[in-house]
Formats: sequence, C-alpha cells, structure tokens
Amino acid sequence: MKPEPTTAPHPAAILAIILVSYFMILLDNSVIFTALPSLQADLRLSTGELSWVQDAYTLVFGGLLLLGARAGDLLGRRRVFVVGLVVFSIASLLIGLAPAGWWAIAGRAVQGIGAAIVAPASLSLLTASFPEGRERNRAVALYGATAGIGASLGLVIGGALAHWISWRAGFFVNVPIGAAMIALAPRFLPETGRATGRFDVFGALSATLGVGALVFGIINTVDAGWTSPVTVTAVSAGVVLLAMFVLIERRVAQPILPLRLFASRRRTGAYVARFLYLGAMIAFFFFTTQFLQEVLGFDPLQAGLGFLPMTAVNFAVAMSIPKLMGKMPGSIPLVTGILVTLAGMFWLSRVGVDSGYLAGVALPMVLIGAGQGLAFAPLTSFGIVGAPAADAGAASGLVNTFHQVGTCLGLGIAVAAAATVPTAGSAVAYLAAQVSAALTTGSILLLLALAVAAALILPAELAGRRKRTLPAARPVELAEIAS
Repeated sequence: MKPEPTTAPHPAAILAIILVSYFMILLDNSVIFTALPSLQADLRLSTGELSWVQDAYTLVFGGLLLLGARAGDLLGRRRVFVVGLVVFSIASLLIGLAPAGWWAIAGRAVQGIGAAIVAPASLSLLTASFPEGRERNRAVALYGATAGIGASLGLVIGGALAHWISWRAGFFVNVPIGAAMIALAPRFLPETGRATGRFDVFGALSATLGVGALVFGIINTVDAGWTSPVTVTAVSAGVVLLAMFVLIERRVAQPILPLRLFASRRRTGAYVARFLYLGAMIAFFFFTTQFLQEVLGFDPLQAGLGFLPMTAVNFAVAMSIPKLMGKMPGSIPLVTGILVTLAGMFWLSRVGVDSGYLAGVALPMVLIGAGQGLAFAPLTSFGIVGAPAADAGAASGLVNTFHQVGTCLGLGIAVAAAATVPTAGSAVAYLAAQVSAALTTGSILLLLALAVAAALILPAELAGRRKRTLPAARPVELAEIAS
C-alpha cells in the first residue's frame, strides 16, 4: 500500500500548472460555441460538418478517458501529463491553420486525445501532491471550481476573439499556454513512478470502444434522431461493450477500472450527479447562446459578454468554497448548489420572443452561476474521496468520463426535446420555443441530480461525520446498561 503523499515542494507552482492546464482543455470545450457561425462561414461547412467540429473532440475525449487514466498509473503521471499537453498544443496549432473543414474536424479529434490524457492525469497528480485533509480539500475545490469557470468563461473568450480577431485565435492561444506548461511541468510536478502491473488490454479496448460507440450514438441523434439505425446500432453496441467491460473488470487481476471504486455511496452518487448536472449545463450553454444571437440579435462578442453575470458570480462563489467546505459537510453546498442551479434553469426556460435580456436571461444566469460555483468543487471532491493512492488515476478518470458522457447525452436529449416543438409561426418564435423546451428538459435533469445527491451523498457523509464525532463508550457505562 502506497503511503499518503506529503506536501510537495512548491505547492503553489504545482497547483498553478495543474489548474491552468485543466482550464485550457475545458476552455476548448466551450470556446467554440460563440465562434461557430464565423467558423462555418470561413470553412464553408454544412450544418452536419459544423456539429462534428465540436462532436469529434467530445467523442474522442470521452472514449479515451479511462485509457488515459490507466496510462498515467502505469507509465508515470507527470510523464503522461506532459505528453498529453504536447498532443493538445500541436493539435490546437493545426486547427488554427485549418484550410478546410475536414482538417479542423481531424484536428479536434487529435485535440481530444490530448485532453483525455491531461484531464485524469491532472487530477491524479493533484491528489498525489497534496496530503488528505485541508490542503487537498482546498486544491480539489479549486480544481472543481475551474471546471465551472472554464466552461462559462470560454463563451466570453470565444465570442471576443471571434469578433475582434478570428475564430482561429481561440485555438492559437493554446499554443503559448501549452508550451509554458510543458516547460514548467518537469521542473515542478512530482513524478509518481511507473507501476509494475500489467496493462488490461481487453478492459481498455472494451471501455474505449464502448464509451466511444455510446457517445457516437448520442451525437448522431442531433442529425438523425433516436430511432435512426445508426443511432440504435451504435448505442446498442456501446451498451453491450460496456457490459462486457464490467464482466472483464470483475475477473481480471489488475483492472483498468477497479469496481471497488463504486463501493462508496458518495463516489457513486458524485459520478451519477455529475453526469446529470453536466447534461443540464450543456443544454444551457448550447441553447442560450443561440437565444442571445438569433432571438435577441446579439453578435458573437455581445453573446459572450452576455454570459458575464453567470461567470462573475460563479467565480466569486467558487473562490469561497474552500472555506465553506472546511466549516460544513461538503454535501450541503453541493445540494444547495444543485437546487439554486435548478431554480435559475427553470426561470430561464420560461424565455420567449418577448423576453428581455435583464429579466429573462441575466437574472436567471446569476442563480445558475452561483449554483455552479457551489456544486462543482464538491462533485469533484466526492468523486475521488477515500480512493486509495493506487486508484487515484482510475477515480479521476471516472470523474472526467461521467463529465464528458453526461455532456454528450444531455445535449442529445435536449436537442431531441427541442425537435418536438411544432414548426409554427416565425423562425424566431420557433427557435425561442425550442430553447424553452430544451431548458425545461435541463431542469428535469437537474431535479434528478438533486435527488441523487440527496439520496446517496448527503446521508452517507452525515453518517460518516456522526461516526467520527461519537465518543467511545466507557466500560463502566456498558456495565451500567447491562445491569
């Protein structure tokens, strides 16, 4: 059994490198949204090709996460982390130089490979660098806050760069950032060493192909619907392959994903709640961006700036989370955060053609931003809580896998809900109705996430705290009771 990590030298530098690298890959998950119209015009893409600029990244990212996590455990997390940064940075440069749509789509897929390596390695490096307790809680809280801030700030940055410079600038900006992190990582990040175990080849293949097929099927619903033969075949294949993966992991001596990670109600609840929460949030980002530009008439820069109420509140609340988690059970800000997000999402789902920005969008965004700031850090912390050091890579891989697959599934469900709106009235009224339907569906996903957190995470944590605070019974008291 590996000992718990002691505080590494240069903890501030370690935390900065990990957070900046993680922020960079999350930024590219959302920076593309407000830049899509200009990218489409520049590369002359069809609607289907345009969707694959985003989907190619998500598909590869979600499909390879567990493989990336296991690679870090076996080959050394710092070594793998740097390789992932190199792949991501080179791919970003190639996308920025793309002369045609196929080039941009292929570059996004390669970028997804780099992200699938960096994301789990960054979280497992963080847990390896900070001992359990106050220091790790603060580091994980900041890591979780980065997830929410990166997603929302990407829309602002993407819109500003697309408006002032070009959609390509959103990818070029990764190159100097990635180069700086590649140079600093070997100097400051601790190397975890190589494990002597075997690589679970069949588990890796079934997990990667299963998640990849499932994500592909979900993505395909955007254009073809849920009843398409391609969708049904891909989703069915994904389910079968993932069932095979579970059977393999139960029998193999050194699994790519130790199933014991699901023995904890808090970890399992955090994975499922994250899956549902991210499903709701991708619907919010995707459809609110369209509402701002197509209904309210905002340009890309204005649309990006339109998310500032959420981004500013998200940042302010997220910065207070490390102190809050030190004073109360983490499940309290988590449940509160999901509830506040739900209130904001439901309010926003009432938008229509007559809605104004302030009351219809900005004020609900304040609630959504506050909810995100409260929820993301506990969701991340509970996803790795109690995991042995040897399983840190697998636990962090699961956090990011549920994050990405939840995003894909949520978008597919939201788009399917929007497609049920009858095509009556003007194009603007039709889009506003679609946005309302999609965000109502997002509210339902948040309600389910709230139920999961309240049923699994909250009772388990409170029970654990009661156990730790109960005084041990004295023998004399037991004797008195017996008599």
